[in-house]
Amino acid sequence: MTLLRSLIAALLLLTAQALVAAPPEPFAIAGQRIAPGTRADVRIIVPAGRDGETFIPLTVIHGTEPGPVLAMVAGVHGFEFASILAAERLAERVDPARIKGTLVIVRVANIPAFEGRSPNVNPVDRKNLNRVFPGDPGGTQTQRIADRIAREVVAHSSFLMDVHSGDGAEFLEAFVGAYGGPLATDFPLALRVAQGFGFPNIVRYSMETQAQIDRGRSLNRQGVAMGKPTILVEIGQNGSREEAHVAAIVAGVENALSILGMIDARLRDPASPARLFDGTTAVSASHAGLYHPVDPRPRPVARGELLGIIRDYTGREVERLVSPVDGYALYGITGPPVAAGDDVVTIAVPTTGF
Repeated sequence: MTLLRSLIAALLLLTAQALVAAPPEPFAIAGQRIAPGTRADVRIIVPAGRDGETFIPLTVIHGTEPGPVLAMVAGVHGFEFASILAAERLAERVDPARIKGTLVIVRVANIPAFEGRSPNVNPVDRKNLNRVFPGDPGGTQTQRIADRIAREVVAHSSFLMDVHSGDGAEFLEAFVGAYGGPLATDFPLALRVAQGFGFPNIVRYSMETQAQIDRGRSLNRQGVAMGKPTILVEIGQNGSREEAHVAAIVAGVENALSILGMIDARLRDPASPARLFDGTTAVSASHAGLYHPVDPRPRPVARGELLGIIRDYTGREVERLVSPVDGYALYGITGPPVAAGDDVVTIAVPTTGF
């Protein structure tokens, strides 16, 4: 009996040692398997459909120990260069031998728009990638891109980071949006990661209804719909590629790796945000023509304050746009081009805390 107990104990010990010594599994994405402790460049092919094939370039950094999967997506809009350059830098900086879990970096989500130097829309089908999620595998090129990102990137992640920078003819003050409310997942974690960027503004987007998630669904709302803690990162304006903006994104992502327990690095103490906001409201144009903003800069605005006027192509004034709330003009267009339905200013609503 004593011998039997000794044999069983020895077998249990060997089994436990084998489990501890067992290497982590490869990371599977887009039909490829990335070995632990390695970095791999992957192309997600977007099939041709009716309007041409394209691809989504990404870098996967798969660690030597199990952990979260952080997906950082850049270049949803092809003219937002700071996010794309930050993705390039991060792919080179993060060491797979020192990471737990997996970092998935989408270097340029919208290659046709990037190569076409096109703000906002894909020049192939004139659709905004950030309004067509979850996409459609049988749809137009932009819809097919969205479908592949949703199924191959978002679905494989445990935390989603949608990284943008101000597009052409757009003013913007750096902010991070964290998704909360009853339909979002783990707002406290999303908020901690958002705070780790040290940007001057933080916006809480409270997801109260399914209509909020579904209406013109963006990548970040796709993350919410798929149950992922999600943040939106915005820095830079007018298609800038300033080093300070690139470095701020890189530092924020590295802080996120620390917060998520993916690297054993001391978290850099970011500055407290100057302003907290609970949601935003957009002021939209009803006419096309030439938009003349009163002051195209981030700034406080008052309810009823004139934001700008629109003139038609004969020079006749056709619309005056005023602020519907007291708040802070966080981003908007500088003009002069404007189309009916365009959001000209997005105003954040101040709050004292979350």
